[in-house]
Amino acid sequence: MKKSLEDHAARFDEIASEYDESSSDEYRACANLVIEHAAPNPDDVVLDLGTGTGAIALALAPDAERVVGRDISEGMMEEAQRKADAEGLENLEFGYGTFRDPSYDGDVDVVTSNFAMHHLSDAEKREAIAVIADLEPRAFVLGDVMFFGEPDPEEPFYSPEVDDPATVGVLADAFTDAGFSLTAVERVHDQVGVLVAERGPAGSASLTAADRDE
Repeated sequence: MKKSLEDHAARFDEIASEYDESSSDEYRACANLVIEHAAPNPDDVVLDLGTGTGAIALALAPDAERVVGRDISEGMMEEAQRKADAEGLENLEFGYGTFRDPSYDGDVDVVTSNFAMHHLSDAEKREAIAVIADLEPRAFVLGDVMFFGEPDPEEPFYSPEVDDPATVGVLADAFTDAGFSLTAVERVHDQVGVLVAERGPAGSASLTAADRDE
């Protein structure tokens, strides 16, 4: 990670109130796909990591038994809670947590995340995915900045000073090593996509050489 957790938290605290309005089309497209693929059952517990202002958590709450949101930014979570209160949603819980230490030890059926894991280095992503696997969810739906091919240094979608995106292949290998099968790959942009990883013997989604780009 190129900046400390405290640095990232402070940056997101500062932009929390304007975050939703400033979100890119790719961010919104990813969020919609994460919501679509997560599709919780009425008795499911969803853990939303890097919950931010609650775009995923609030959308899934009406269909789930409970949604637990974790983030490092108090400002972002305050926005999420404000929106939950405005919508009268009472089955959400927001609190501090990271990918590698979600501060959650209850049952979880589905883990989601959108535009957050790219702040971790590749090694830290692997560690985070292993930690999430230990929670034994049936699925992890990840929307994020990720490389489907060689990124154009002249047109980076991400901010090199704060972000550290991985190739789809690196993420796929991390999921496989943690006991998941990759069951869907959605390309939103050459540098943005959604991966669906499930536990058990489900058949893996096909990845082309360009998709893996290791």
